[in-house]
Amino acid sequence: MRTEPAGAHDLRHHGDAEVRDDGARLTDLAVNVRADTPPAWLRERIAGSLAGLAAYPDGRAARAAVAARHGVAVERVLLTAGAAEAFVLLARALTVRHAVVVHPQFTEPEAALRDAGHRVERVLLREEDGFRLDAAAVPEDADLVVVGNPTNPTSVLHPAATIAELARPGRTLVVDEAFLDAVPGEREALAGRTDVPGLVVLRSLTKTWGLAGLRIGYVLADPETVAALERAQPLWPVSTPALAAAQACMEPRALAEAAHAAHRVATDRAHLVAGLREFAPDGLRVVEPAEGPFVLVRLPRATAVRRHLRDLGWAVRRGDTFPGLDEEWLRLAVRDRPTVNRFLQALDQAVTLAKG
Repeated sequence: MRTEPAGAHDLRHHGDAEVRDDGARLTDLAVNVRADTPPAWLRERIAGSLAGLAAYPDGRAARAAVAARHGVAVERVLLTAGAAEAFVLLARALTVRHAVVVHPQFTEPEAALRDAGHRVERVLLREEDGFRLDAAAVPEDADLVVVGNPTNPTSVLHPAATIAELARPGRTLVVDEAFLDAVPGEREALAGRTDVPGLVVLRSLTKTWGLAGLRIGYVLADPETVAALERAQPLWPVSTPALAAAQACMEPRALAEAAHAAHRVATDRAHLVAGLREFAPDGLRVVEPAEGPFVLVRLPRATAVRRHLRDLGWAVRRGDTFPGLDEEWLRLAVRDRPTVNRFLQALDQAVTLAKG
């Protein structure tokens, strides 16, 4: 593990850029939102909330539902306009002297911190270590540490105990668990833990439930931190339809469906990884074990391969915008088996074309 200052990475580039405009014609493996969502019952719940649009949003019921789902007091919950809003609130509301972001990971936390005027130190996890976290590599004097679990884009699931080792008196430990509900059994989750000092857990409902356009997520933290973040929010930050979605997604039926989806994703991911291994003679390497609804691969001429895949009708996520990665990396969202089979055929063509 090593550290580096800010580089030339485009921290504001995200997977949706691959499917804008003419990208709408492509099969999307660039965005990590579950493809068959939102389900009909959730769309109906959201649609039913539209009758209340004349009233200002009231988040109390949704906030209580999130608290009950994680077994914490309601004062430890803050609803946000997507998990990404929470990164902005943290950057604006907290007094930070030495911020550390563990990379490669979702770039929005660092972007938000820099926009708020904070200096950010990067701790880079290394490919040769499997992008695994070593708590001892984080500077002792850091008073804000951000880490993803499972980490986007590496799909590495760090042990909860290893992440908890990062906790210190006077340190805020931010754990981005946006994809944790896609892990069977939510292994290594810290959400709901109240015994880790300074812990702030972020969750998203946009990935598993296909609600990226609605913007709904939440923060789990001690009441003092929640209050500070809430003061930094505008009035009524979460819309009535988003609140309805949050409440619905906390119900037993939804949790059971999410658990089933996590097992299906694991099966589909195993099929994708097995197919990708067949490209080892072409120099392709998969970061394993992958635990999220996406996989990270390294291969020669990845930029050309991505361009040829686009010509063949496929969008994949470039990796060089993530600190710690370069232009040889691509992130692939997990899709169903028939889609994966078609993608692997296209990848074979793209690799061949890139060699030529």
